[in-house]
Order: sequence, then structure tokens, then C-alpha cells
Amino acid sequence: MVLLSAQAMDVSEIARVTFTSEDRVRDVLHNFNLDGFDSLYPRYAGGRPPTFTLAQRREVRQLALSRPVDHDLPFSTWSLAKLADFLVAEGVVDDISHEGLRVLLREEGVSFQRLKTWKQSADPDFEAKKNRILHLYGLMDGTHDVEPGDPEVVICVDEFGPLNLQPHPGRLGSPRWWRRPTPAAAPGDLHPPPRRAPPAGGL
Repeated sequence: MVLLSAQAMDVSEIARVTFTSEDRVRDVLHNFNLDGFDSLYPRYAGGRPPTFTLAQRREVRQLALSRPVDHDLPFSTWSLAKLADFLVAEGVVDDISHEGLRVLLREEGVSFQRLKTWKQSADPDFEAKKNRILHLYGLMDGTHDVEPGDPEVVICVDEFGPLNLQPHPGRLGSPRWWRRPTPAAAPGDLHPPPRRAPPAGGL
């Protein structure tokens, strides 16, 4: 519409060419005169508003990363159904579907997968240390509020064990002299060319 207006076309003619109303053409041209090219890329904010608050999202993420046994539950791993029921029972949310919970966890960076093994720490202070580390991570990510005594700088140090070479199936590179056999190729064409003898007297 803006390009057509620059070609000296009036509003009625632009509306007829673009199959829209004259009011729509006037709105587009008016917005372009005010905001320039930024008006051509509007930021639509339609759709359903967010269902959960930031505090609810933080609590859902924290519960998803915790162990069910820490809440006196008779199972060792979460499922979407069990976690959704627990969130409603604890009053964290009024209602949440399994797919809605999956989407929320994905947005919060939690990969909700079935666990194959679980290693339990024998440290009696494991839970307090774990929550402290998660809180420090949250400070750096901006998802946790700063509390009195929290550091301004957090340095993460991780111990990485020895690496073991693991074979994986795949393709290997082939020498340049290799060529795929063709119907007219002789059997000797599939072997590398013989080395040439050095010229006499060259050594």
C-alpha cells in the first residue's frame, strides 16, 4: 500500500487493487507516516494471556527438579500425570493439563524424560547443598530473587572424568585413487596405480 501511494495512487484505487477497505488503507498510510518502516512489522500481542505467573512457573520448575521421596510420596520418579496432580493438590496451580505442563517445563528448560537409573547421595546435607546450588544457578539466570548474603559473582567448577573412546558406525574416507567400478572398467582399475621407478642416475 505504501508503495502504491508513493506512485500517486489515491486511497480508493489502492483499496480496489489490494482488495481491502479504504479505512484499512488510511490506517496503514497513517502508521507509516508516524513510525516509518517499523510500522510494516507490527508486534501483534493477540491470543490467550499467560495462564501462570512467574512465581508459579518457578515453583513448578523447582518441584519438577526435586525428588518425589522428598515430599513423602511413594514413588521415585515423576510422570506428567503425577506431577500435575501434585501441583493441584499442593495449590500451586488450580488446574493444568498434561500437555500444558509439558509445554511449561520445556519453556523453563526442563527436559522431562523417563529416568533409567537414579543415584542416591549418602551425604546427610545433600538436599540443602543441592538447593543452594540451584539457587545460585537461578541468580545467574535471573530466575531467582537476590537474598541477603548472596554473592555478587558465582564461579562454577565442575569435575570431568576420564574420556573413553567409543566406536560408532559411520563412513570412512576413501583414497583419491579409488573409483567406483564401471561396466567397462578392467579389474586392475580397482587397485592403486603402481609406483614409478626413479629415473636411472637420479640417485
